[in-house]
Amino acid sequence: MLTEREKMLAGEIYDSRDSELIGMYHNAKNLLEEFNNASSTEAEFKFNVLKNLFKFVGDGVWIEKYFSCDYGKNISIGKNTFINYNCVFIDDNFITIGENVLIGPTVQIYTATHPINPLERIKTNSSNGAAYTTFTKPVSIGNNSWIGGGAIICPGVTIGDNTVIGAGSVVTKSIPSNCVAYGNPCKVVERI
Repeated sequence: MLTEREKMLAGEIYDSRDSELIGMYHNAKNLLEEFNNASSTEAEFKFNVLKNLFKFVGDGVWIEKYFSCDYGKNISIGKNTFINYNCVFIDDNFITIGENVLIGPTVQIYTATHPINPLERIKTNSSNGAAYTTFTKPVSIGNNSWIGGGAIICPGVTIGDNTVIGAGSVVTKSIPSNCVAYGNPCKVVERI
C-alpha cells in the first residue's frame, strides 16, 4: 500500500493532511523562514539552507527573497539558475529546473490540482484529513530558458531548452525547445 507521499508523487489522489506530509511542510517552512530572514550578504548561509531545503541545488544558484514552496524536497534546480523576488513553487510533485535558467519576479509554478466538478473536489466527510481532493502533475523547465515576470506555470507543463516565456503568461500546455511563447493561454509565437 502506498503512503500518502508516494500517492502524491505518483499523481494519485492523496491526503495533504497526512502526518508525514505535514512534518515535511513544517520543516520546509522553518527553512524558508531562515532563508527569507537572512541578509543578502549571507550568501553562503543562504545556499546551505537551500541545500537542506531542496532535493538538489546546483552551484551558482541564486534565489531572491521572498521565496515560498510547500515541501522543498520535490524541487531540483540546476547550476547558475537565478530566481527573482517573490516566487511561489507549489511542489506537491517534482519541479525540475535546468541549468542557466532565469526566472522573473512573482513567477508561480503549480504542481497541485483539483477536480473541476465540486462534487468530486469537496469532501463531505473530512473529519480525518483534508476537506478537498488533490492530485498532482510534475513541472519541468529546460536548460537556458527564461521565464518572464508574473508567469504562471500550471501542473503537468514541460518547457523545453532555450525557450523564452513572456511576462504575465499563463502556461497551461507544454512548450517545446527553442522558441518564444507568451499570452493567456501561452502559445508559441516565434522559433529561435
